[in-house]
Amino acid sequence: MSTSIGGVPDGAAVGHPRSGTGGMLGSSGLALYFSGATGKARIMEDSAIDEICALAEKHGLELDPHSLTINELGLDFQVAIGTTNTGDSWVLRIPRRPDVTERAAIEGRLLRRLAPHLDVAIPDWKIHSDTLIAYPLLPGEPGLTLTEEGQPQWHFALESREYAHSLADFLAQLHAVDPTEVIDSGIEVFTPSSVRQQKREDIARVVKEFEVSAELQERWSRWLADDRYWPEHTTLTHGEIYPAHQLMTGERIDSILDWTTAAIGDPARDFVFHHASVSATAFNATVDRYVAQGGVVGPLIAEHCVELFSTAAVDYGLFALQTGNAEHLKAAAAQLNP
Repeated sequence: MSTSIGGVPDGAAVGHPRSGTGGMLGSSGLALYFSGATGKARIMEDSAIDEICALAEKHGLELDPHSLTINELGLDFQVAIGTTNTGDSWVLRIPRRPDVTERAAIEGRLLRRLAPHLDVAIPDWKIHSDTLIAYPLLPGEPGLTLTEEGQPQWHFALESREYAHSLADFLAQLHAVDPTEVIDSGIEVFTPSSVRQQKREDIARVVKEFEVSAELQERWSRWLADDRYWPEHTTLTHGEIYPAHQLMTGERIDSILDWTTAAIGDPARDFVFHHASVSATAFNATVDRYVAQGGVVGPLIAEHCVELFSTAAVDYGLFALQTGNAEHLKAAAAQLNP
């Protein structure tokens, strides 16, 4: 059994440094990319069914209790799918911690402003409170799920030209959105210089709190000091573009999920997982199509993606510090000093 319950993994933890500049993230690396996630979709216990149905009903949504399934992949939300008595399928996101609520409010405002600018579907929150977010199920099937054993399971041809073009077209359209259209949603806004400074500060904090290998510290110092890697412009970015957040029909992207990490920032962040997952040929095909559609990339886009991917361990360390969860702290420590 995999986590295919309509494609709603939400905020999966990420992070494991990878050396080299080639693509093709292997199964072991992908499993580490999902660190901290259970990777399970299951039928819920009766008590949980009753609790979620009661929560939904309190918000005016009556669900068939026999239809409910849950996805435990997300670190920020418990995610379930249920069907109403009239046959409509809904996604329910239930915050795991109080700090998630404020960020969710920003995400909700962003989604409302962004929807008219994109050809792909994005969540349309019909219900939004401190205890529940719910929206009609989006079109498409998840591009990536995890098995019960936590192993990645791809559901489309990752190397195909059709997928490269679909991803590139979406990213070009997203990155072309005028930042003034979405800034008032409250998302973070970075300039080219502050992108690098923020990464420098994030690394410094993690180095202070964890034992980080000297090799990683030296690697990141060289990267931060080299102007060739860093963007000369910033754009609206999703922040976690990878196939578990993509609902697909064949190799075409229909919908994009989980906009929690969206920001005005380095456009390369939306290429990172793709670079780690595909061959150089497929990655170059995506970049070429993106540029043809009006996108702009730096001269070392592939190499920059490698370094950004290596700092996913930093992002996970920051998350672990934020939550204070012992399991996450232990996992982050292992990634930062492999």
